[in-house]
Amino acid sequence: MLNLIPVDNRNQLNQPVRENQMIAAIDIGTNSLHMVIVKIEAALPSFTIIAREKETVRLGDRNLITGELKPEVMNKAIACLGRFKTLAHSLEVNNIVAVATSAVRESPNGKEFLHQIETELGLSVDLISGPEEARRIYLGVLSGMEFNHQPHIIIDIGGGSTELILGDSAEPRSLTSTKIGAVRLTGELVNSDPITETEFKYLQAYAKGMLERSVEEVQEKLKIGEFPQLIGTSGTIETIATIHAREKLGLVPSTFNGYQFSLQDLRIWVTRLRKMTNVERATIPGMPEKRSEVILAGAVILQEAMTLLGVESLTVCERSLREGIIVDWMLAHGFIDNRLRFQTSVRERSVLKIAKKYYSNLEHSERITAFALNIFDQTQGKLHYWNTDQRKLLWAAAILHNCGHYISHSSHHKHSYYLIRNGELLGYNETEIEIIANIARYHRKSAPKKKHENYRNLLHKEHRTMVNQLSAILRLAVALDRRRIGAISHVKCEYLPNFKEFKMFIFPSLIDDECALEMWSLDYKKGVFEEEFGLRFLATLMNKANFI
Repeated sequence: MLNLIPVDNRNQLNQPVRENQMIAAIDIGTNSLHMVIVKIEAALPSFTIIAREKETVRLGDRNLITGELKPEVMNKAIACLGRFKTLAHSLEVNNIVAVATSAVRESPNGKEFLHQIETELGLSVDLISGPEEARRIYLGVLSGMEFNHQPHIIIDIGGGSTELILGDSAEPRSLTSTKIGAVRLTGELVNSDPITETEFKYLQAYAKGMLERSVEEVQEKLKIGEFPQLIGTSGTIETIATIHAREKLGLVPSTFNGYQFSLQDLRIWVTRLRKMTNVERATIPGMPEKRSEVILAGAVILQEAMTLLGVESLTVCERSLREGIIVDWMLAHGFIDNRLRFQTSVRERSVLKIAKKYYSNLEHSERITAFALNIFDQTQGKLHYWNTDQRKLLWAAAILHNCGHYISHSSHHKHSYYLIRNGELLGYNETEIEIIANIARYHRKSAPKKKHENYRNLLHKEHRTMVNQLSAILRLAVALDRRRIGAISHVKCEYLPNFKEFKMFIFPSLIDDECALEMWSLDYKKGVFEEEFGLRFLATLMNKANFI
């Protein structure tokens, strides 16, 4: 079990968080909407689960032609979220952290749906990638199960995706997400009731084929002589455990944490389920409402995964994504430091990994990043009012702004956008990744324009303003290392609001260096900065001539 050890919050950049808060974590999944409400016990630190809520909404039942979420299903989901929010407030919850996964991230109108939720309910929902979902599942499992530094494979079968994770209490070795889930495969591949032999064989083959790549990735990360235990989470697996326990034990255990069943037991149940109609499956003792419609596809996914992995048994863990959201929140707010302390720096490591992957000149990028953050700090509260969170997004964009050179020098700023947007950065939600990618995109050439598709992806005016201002700062920072030799030592900024003037004093590393190329580049790039902040930009080189 995750050993939560307090950290000293005195050095936290964010404001201290009040102890013993109530936090609600909401998971907007393909099959169901879930909420868990916990009490954070900061002194320990740990959390106690106060309440759980679930409603089957089936967001994965999308328009077969357009792939969009259906209006009636979206309305049902919003009504459910409204009830969740009301309950959370009745229990005096301090913060609600909500994430959306497979169905929403794959739908053309997914972002509009999240915007509708925010407009109607005032509830902000983070859209997270498959690997980020896997990372938080890993955190959730570790909060409820002890790995003893031994390798474990976690499988989480959702409505639209299946996550396979390899870890051993420390940093996860592999985080994979495959686009197969109980709802998705049922909708796409099961058209008969009971399922025909032909359909069943195709269902098996399709699940196996889709899982092979993830299984290979996990197995490649295993060391010689390691035989990992398989841990299963979420609805499909808990349902199989429930019906298995009812038959074997004649009762449902008070908790399924640690409950085990074998691959042979699973195969027996798959054989039974495939011969039943939906109505017959619904009468199985322990079968939750509406789960009977999708349980066969989910069970087949699990059977094929276990077969490919070569494991003979599975151990159930009742904690998963929702609890992982809570642990991630606690890590982000400085409540815990532990043998998973690497998770507190997951963003930094993920950004640097992408930079290395695309052979970015890290020394050059770090100089530009230092200039960008320095300008940010010197202008905070004067030209802009962004805080620590936005400063971190600027950091990531500055480190990665030149990664597009990996594809081509021509239009490399546009390539940087694409690589960042699709680089599966961990620790960030989709909106944050979109902002980082846009800031990097506009470090050169055209200023942000509404006709640009990537800019239109920013649905909120606040996010567009953030990109406008932070990319303008990044442009100046890029100019300051034009020759890539560290010609500029540091800068000092001065804003004269009465005159609408912004002065930048440039200090060269060598007193005799006229820094002609850097000064020219600043003059060339200053226009976007001047227009964005409504001022006149003046740069002065503080070299030998200024002191004679």
